[in-house]
Parts: sequence; C-alpha cells; structure tokens
Amino acid sequence: MEQQNEIKAKERYTGTVLKTTLQGALVDIGSEKPAFIHISQAVKDNDPKLPINSIEEVLKKGQELDFWVKRIRKDRIELTMKEPLALEWREIKPGMTVKGTVVRLETFGAFVEIGAERPGLIHISELSHSYVRTPGEVVREGDEIEAKVLEVNRRKKQIKLSVKALQELPEELQVDQQVGKQKDEEQPKEDPDLTAMEIAMRQAMEKSESGEDSDAKPKSRKKKGTSSEQEALLSRTLEKKVGQES
Repeated sequence: MEQQNEIKAKERYTGTVLKTTLQGALVDIGSEKPAFIHISQAVKDNDPKLPINSIEEVLKKGQELDFWVKRIRKDRIELTMKEPLALEWREIKPGMTVKGTVVRLETFGAFVEIGAERPGLIHISELSHSYVRTPGEVVREGDEIEAKVLEVNRRKKQIKLSVKALQELPEELQVDQQVGKQKDEEQPKEDPDLTAMEIAMRQAMEKSESGEDSDAKPKSRKKKGTSSEQEALLSRTLEKKVGQES
C-alpha cells in the first residue's frame, strides 16, 4: 500500500487487515506507526448497535475496508469503523462560528445539526434582531445556516446558538441604542467621594433653594436657626474633607 505522508484524526483511510487478536485487529493504512482497531470500535453489518463477540465476526486477515482515525498516539494509531463526530464536546467553544442544518422547529426555537453529539438550539429570540413570532418566519427544516456558539453545557448536553450574533445591527436599532446611551450619560451622577450624610444635606439645600417650600407657612425662628446650623455643618464638613484630601 502507498505510504501516507500525514495521517490525520477523523480522516477516512482504506486499510488492509494484517492480523486479528482477541482485543481487535492490526491494520495497514499506509502509516509509519502501527494502526490498531479495538473490538469496541468495530461495526457489524453497518449497525453499531449489534453486539460483537469476536473481531473475526467483522474482520478477517487480508480484508480491505475503510476505517477512520480515532486518535493518534506516540506509539500507535487508533482506528474505528464508526464515523467520528465532526465536533467533539471539547472542541465546541463559546464564540466560535459553526455551520449546520436546521433539523427541527419548535415554538421556542430551532434545532440545528452541527456535527456534534446533540443538535444545537437557536432560541427564537436569537434568530433575528427583529421581533419573530414563530421560528418558521426565519428558517425552515433543511436550511443550511451559520450560527455563533453562545454557551456549551457538556453535563446537560446542551449547545446554545445565535444567528443574530453574526448579523449587523439594523440602523434603526443602532439609533435607539445611541439615544439610550446619551440619556444615560446625561443623567447626573452623585460624587462617589461624598458620604451619605453629605449627599442628604446637599439635596436638602437644593430643595430649599428651588423654592419648593415657598408656599408653605412661615416657620418659627427656631426652624430657621436649625436650617442655618445645617448649612454651617455642611460647610465645615466639606472644608474638613477638602483639607484631608489636600
């Protein structure tokens, strides 16, 4: 068999069975390292669920078949007759872009086959920047789409995807966001260095200066005196704070 320059994981190669053992079979796929298939990776009658009692039920010396490279180790190459997943769990990361086929629609979103153990879910809110009543308004079964991985939960076997994360934000929504940002910037912010007492006293003085109490009945001299004392206290507090900072 012609020598292979480079053997890659998940690639399919045609190999010839050299020897069978109780554990599996030695196979020539044209690699420098020995290639071995364990009995657990053999498939009988193209049905992975069928039990295999002996490797010779599936493979015989001199037989030529197609195998996939499951893993490449330092001393050997592990083979399989089960087509590997395009994406293993360890390979799926938030932020990566994947391609897939819509396989099922539900009221809450669309399931997409991306070559992983389980299909990924695009929630209805992640199908478009615009309002979507039903997923069928945006995608249909059989559609080939691209999506961004938002979250991966290996324990729960869940993959959350988004289509709108790869789409440019519509101009009208950009305007709305800009307006909202400007409003937030225009909101007065309290000085983080002021204490709660200083803030309360400042607000009381601002209310007095705005004339909110102009329609109220005149207060007693004692009340006015108290107001003057509050102003003096605030003045001393602020002066003390400035002295400490300098």
